[in-house]
Amino acid sequence: MSFSDIVQQLRTTFNSGKTRDVDFRLNQLKALLRCYEENTAEMANVLAADLRKHKQEAHLLEIEFILNDLRNTLYNLREWVKPEKPEKSLVNVMDGVYIYKDPYGVVLVIGAWNYPLQLTLVPVAAAIAAGNCVVIKPSEVAPASAKFIAETLPKYLSQDCYRVVTGGPKETSELLKEKFDYVFYTGSGRVGKIIHQACSENLTPCTLELGGKSPCYLDGTANIAIAARRILWGKFINAGQTCIAPDYILCSKQVQKQFLEEARKVLNEWYGANPKDSPDLCRIINQNHFQRLTSLLKGANVAIGGETDLQDRYISPTILIDVKSTDPVMQDEIFGPILPILNVDNAYDAIKFINSRPPPLVMYIFTLDTKIQELFVTGTRSGSMCLNDTIMQYAVEALPFGGVGPSGMGSYHGKYSFDTFVHKKSCLTKDFNPIGEKLAASRYPPYSESKLSFLSTLLKKRQGINLHFLPYLLMFGIGVASTLVVSTILKRRLQ
Repeated sequence: MSFSDIVQQLRTTFNSGKTRDVDFRLNQLKALLRCYEENTAEMANVLAADLRKHKQEAHLLEIEFILNDLRNTLYNLREWVKPEKPEKSLVNVMDGVYIYKDPYGVVLVIGAWNYPLQLTLVPVAAAIAAGNCVVIKPSEVAPASAKFIAETLPKYLSQDCYRVVTGGPKETSELLKEKFDYVFYTGSGRVGKIIHQACSENLTPCTLELGGKSPCYLDGTANIAIAARRILWGKFINAGQTCIAPDYILCSKQVQKQFLEEARKVLNEWYGANPKDSPDLCRIINQNHFQRLTSLLKGANVAIGGETDLQDRYISPTILIDVKSTDPVMQDEIFGPILPILNVDNAYDAIKFINSRPPPLVMYIFTLDTKIQELFVTGTRSGSMCLNDTIMQYAVEALPFGGVGPSGMGSYHGKYSFDTFVHKKSCLTKDFNPIGEKLAASRYPPYSESKLSFLSTLLKKRQGINLHFLPYLLMFGIGVASTLVVSTILKRRLQ
């Protein structure tokens, strides 16, 4: 079946109203939950095959993440789908004001290879919860995970509503020629621009979860021993192939010396004298990425690590010093187990350096000085921020996750994922109440100064209950009894 046929079949299903039914959505999400629960061992196996992920990383960073995300959606979906009743102004006090959550229609989710299950299936679950039909495109760069998604999901989900397609760049380009109602993409900024351009052809809204060089500022007020563990863990999980990993450190020479001392201890504790033999280190996804990363080490001053093995796609946890802003390692997101350190004298220099570059996806600040923390919070731009830890902000489902500028557009996680895949349709509801029509009659010709004065008073934005406009109601002949009725209604509805 061609991509055109798949999209048309899904559009026919969507137009039938099948996926709008909340009970149907819940049943599909429960089936997806069964899929996860019944295949946890296989999911760990495919992640090991693609990235040599240890079982603990596979479960904590992918399998348990998608399980808990889906459970949260199941617990809350009936509440999320309810129409919102926003605050009403005085002029609409007798009207119904609602915001409905409409599914977009047929949406496309394009997953990433570095967390091939989580970054594909979390937005897929949200799109289903929102009532859409979904085309699911896993990354071909993680072939075992892509095969698992393509072969397993159809056993649990309705095929006339949700379809998995596979392939590489050629197939993705063909897929993007189809008219979708929303596109969700996770990956590189380079491909993100291609996705955005393709969406613009049909004025299709999209979410782009990209990346960038996320800085990590570290000063002497921090507990360096604890900071080192948190920074190194965030950097070296998944062999650094994490879009929110700290990309580089900004610190003084003195702090750098302390950090390196702690880093040597920590890395030896975690991975032993020969990290290559450790079962806890992932591998680089393929040889192309391996060669890209090893080219960044040429001519660099390696303080820790630097060992490589092409056949094993192994790069040891590596820390570089004496790094300049013009070095190759500082040009693009590293996306590997290489951590450069740039020296700055203070937080002001760090902020100046950060602000001279594109806004990052995440910013990490390690300091106990609350004034310095505030400087970074108010004086920089980033998709998100974490103080005195790394990565953990990603797991807080109450926080939206997404980039800004070149690091992405749009956000998701928790309810924000559901909101991403719905159009919030506004609706004003009026009746034919004679009192309401009498109030509204002032908008009709013939116009007059008194009508304008009345309407201006009615439309004026105000705080709390302010009924000084009631004399105007009498002026326009509603009568005392009707005025008292309106007054009582207004008081109740404004409370």
